[in-house]
Amino acid sequence: MYQDIVDFSLTTPGWLHTLAEVGTDAGLFLFAALFVVAALRAWRGPARELALVIAGPAGIVLAYVVSEVVKVFVREDRPCRGGITTIAACPPPADWSFPSNHSVIAAGAAATLVLAWRALAWGVFPLAVVMSFSRVFVGVHYPHDVAGGFLLGLVLAPLFALLAVGAVTPAVRLLRMRLSPR
Repeated sequence: MYQDIVDFSLTTPGWLHTLAEVGTDAGLFLFAALFVVAALRAWRGPARELALVIAGPAGIVLAYVVSEVVKVFVREDRPCRGGITTIAACPPPADWSFPSNHSVIAAGAAATLVLAWRALAWGVFPLAVVMSFSRVFVGVHYPHDVAGGFLLGLVLAPLFALLAVGAVTPAVRLLRMRLSPR
């Protein structure tokens, strides 16, 4: 399946190659912007809502750390090595393939944003899927790398965020008390 996707990607127009390469990272910035908007939206709401927005990125970082640990143990070589022509340059040899960190971050960002702002689900999950698929399209990951990373991010990031929200909520209340005029 990987080879079929990469072969197809090479027949697509150059603008799509650029979009696939740049779009994944641009999508990560879009998720960051959505966290800022979600924080502004939750600022005057219940403390737990703002705490969920704050805990979301922490959950994503922890899911990313888990994915890095998994990479060290699995040590799967990138599919783009060995003379295969791909859209993107192949990462260096010590940069392992399974799981896809981009997929962990994209799925984790989508899932934690939805914890704080459910109405975003219709947009953030498809964005995470497209961003994840782009890693196969440009040739740097196998489909199972992306699926595994997506699943890790989808499960672990919101789990870690929910575990942290109990500690973050009192901090939000304290911050609001200090910032509110008397």
